[in-house]
Amino acid sequence: LKSDVFRRLSARPAEFREIVMGRKYLDLVIVDEVQKIPDLLDEVHWLIENTSVRFILSGSSPRKILRSGVNLLGGRALRYELYPLSYSEIPDFDLQTALNHGLLPRHYDAKDATLLLGAYVGSYLEDEIAAQTKIRNLAGFSRFLEKAAFSNGEIVNYSNIAAECGLSSPSVRDYFQILEETMIGRFVQSYRKRPKRRVVHAPKFYFFDIGVANFLLRRNQISRQSTDYGDAFEHFIYHELATYAEYSTKRFTISYWRTSSGFEVDFVLGRHEVAIEVKSTEQVIPRHAKGLRAFDEEYSPNRKIIVSHDPVPRILAQEFEVLPWRIFLEKLWSGTII
Repeated sequence: LKSDVFRRLSARPAEFREIVMGRKYLDLVIVDEVQKIPDLLDEVHWLIENTSVRFILSGSSPRKILRSGVNLLGGRALRYELYPLSYSEIPDFDLQTALNHGLLPRHYDAKDATLLLGAYVGSYLEDEIAAQTKIRNLAGFSRFLEKAAFSNGEIVNYSNIAAECGLSSPSVRDYFQILEETMIGRFVQSYRKRPKRRVVHAPKFYFFDIGVANFLLRRNQISRQSTDYGDAFEHFIYHELATYAEYSTKRFTISYWRTSSGFEVDFVLGRHEVAIEVKSTEQVIPRHAKGLRAFDEEYSPNRKIIVSHDPVPRILAQEFEVLPWRIFLEKLWSGTII
């Protein structure tokens, strides 16, 4: 953030090495926003090979580094993604706050996150990402962001979004790829290992934060009675699954399953070890398990779980685990779901 330091290191990256070498007893160096000067990675590489200094390199987007052909420190560095806050990181966690404000720290803590979310979407999503990726059609990208929000948690139809935005399908695909490469959103692929039934192949898409999706969708206060509650609740459970998959050593895949005849399972973990359906109801009944039952007939997962607002855990129809969301998350973060 210091313009003079940025200019010096941009003009002569070797100075970074000299600074590190000039500090005796230095153990750890943290470089934030490293994508702004990718040539520093060569200096870091040399220092790793020739000193005992450890490095933490962080940045808001890997896109510039991945596409610039610079040193990616292959075999010398581990890559982690830092997600918004999770259930396990927030004492006295409040679900309503998470569903309305999202889980970026400042937003979750705010009394009213609307202004903060507006500033974030305007200054970061629209301005900074557009600048990073050299998007020329800024108005088109802004329209795309709004329409893409309607695909949050849904199967992506590039042609429909393109028509609504006045863009070409290839442009919409490129914009979705930009969101993925800048970690603003993630695709959830269709599970189709040895399908007996005809299954939908198109991916689903989730924004990285519920609050950001809320702002783009112009959702007002989400309450248990609102029509948006179920979608936001499912997004929250996906966020927890994705965060746990990244932070744990298990790194399992997350996919979804939908047949052309309408059977669906919200999340399939790993190689169909666990199938999960998310319901915002307070009383799960047998019809809520029809997708899980169809999936079970084809793949026989180890566990079939329905996450809901039920007051206590129970077994439905002698085969489906019904878990209150809080108990499900406690089991997830303790490593006993998968």
